[in-house]
Amino acid sequence: MVACLHFTFVGASSLALVVFILGAVTDWLDGYYARKLGLVSNFGKLMDALTDKIFITGSLITLLVIGLIPVSWGLPCLLLILSREFLITGLRLVAASSGKILAAEQSGKLKTVAQIVAVLLLLLSHALAKDFAGVLPAWIESSLDLLGLGFFILATVLTVSSGATYLAKYWDLFLGKDEG
Repeated sequence: MVACLHFTFVGASSLALVVFILGAVTDWLDGYYARKLGLVSNFGKLMDALTDKIFITGSLITLLVIGLIPVSWGLPCLLLILSREFLITGLRLVAASSGKILAAEQSGKLKTVAQIVAVLLLLLSHALAKDFAGVLPAWIESSLDLLGLGFFILATVLTVSSGATYLAKYWDLFLGKDEG
């Protein structure tokens, strides 16, 4: 996806969108079938969470670098998102070292959905502008862009909120106290 966004040929931005969608769908299918077939493992839970973070934060960083997210206010939001992701990953590793696996919380799932929708909308807006310039009215591209940025802001709020939820619930793990 990152490479496609740096290519200059017509269709590269649309290809980046397709690659992102395939990544999101296959991630969902992987989890769905693991649960359905009873193939859920502690390793899988940890690796799925880690790869999700790399996939989404890598996508958001790329969108910031190529200018689809404004640096002026997008960078602080992205730093909040990255901080939360590193913090919760650290918390999961601390828990795993104690033999505990932290399941994904509903708030964490909501922030992931908001992040995916933000990336999807921004990539769609970009693909329309680059690969289908003039085909649709400009207000459609602008609306998708604004909606994507709105979801990015929502994702930031949900990310910070879900991080606070995890910390409140599992603070004793950071302190080295056993929750029993």
